[in-house]
Amino acid sequence: MYTLHIANKNYSSWSLRPWVLMKALNIPFQEIMHPFGEGSNWGEFRKFSPTGLVPCLVDGDRCVWDSLGIMEYLAERHAGVWPESDDARAWARCAAAEMHSGFSVLRDVCPMNCGVMVAMTTRPAGLDYNLERLEELWSQGLSRFSGPFLGGKQFTAVDAFYVPVAFRARTFQLQLSQQSQAYVNELLSLDAVKAWEKSALNETWRESGHEADIVRFGKILEDNRIK
Repeated sequence: MYTLHIANKNYSSWSLRPWVLMKALNIPFQEIMHPFGEGSNWGEFRKFSPTGLVPCLVDGDRCVWDSLGIMEYLAERHAGVWPESDDARAWARCAAAEMHSGFSVLRDVCPMNCGVMVAMTTRPAGLDYNLERLEELWSQGLSRFSGPFLGGKQFTAVDAFYVPVAFRARTFQLQLSQQSQAYVNELLSLDAVKAWEKSALNETWRESGHEADIVRFGKILEDNRIK
């Protein structure tokens, strides 16, 4: 059985991506949680990950690090990781890679925190450009492959890459088109996503850096995490 090393579910968007895909596709795995400590976690995480980062998948003696690398590794062993058609699969891989390497302003300004609602008081330059590209990309996938997911009727790796964005959109009350908001709602309603969220809300860990990041550009209106 696979072992997936992850960090706090409330904060770790990268951990969420392979976790939610494996849950949605019923790929068995053992989860090992490594809570974020104050400051750098590099030394501690290096015990299981060559980069000192999460997620990290272990398969026997083989270590597979980086979320996109994990997706491709799983795709060689399990059906349904990417869309079935060649056209949708090629598009989905590009869209996933774009999320993996891009949208830096969105990720910086709107960090993932599953349990809070934030009113933005400052809107940094560049956020609107990221949101415009996000809307364009989602519209293309949903329209071209007929939805309700980006590559068609089934939830696949490309959707897993955008689940953290769905949480960000809700947390920061981002204004999206009707089509994009429907997609966000679809992702957040998935059983695997709700299972992640439930665990995230029940976490008692708080890490000052992540907590500070959530209010850099706004203020918390609601906190639904366990106290």
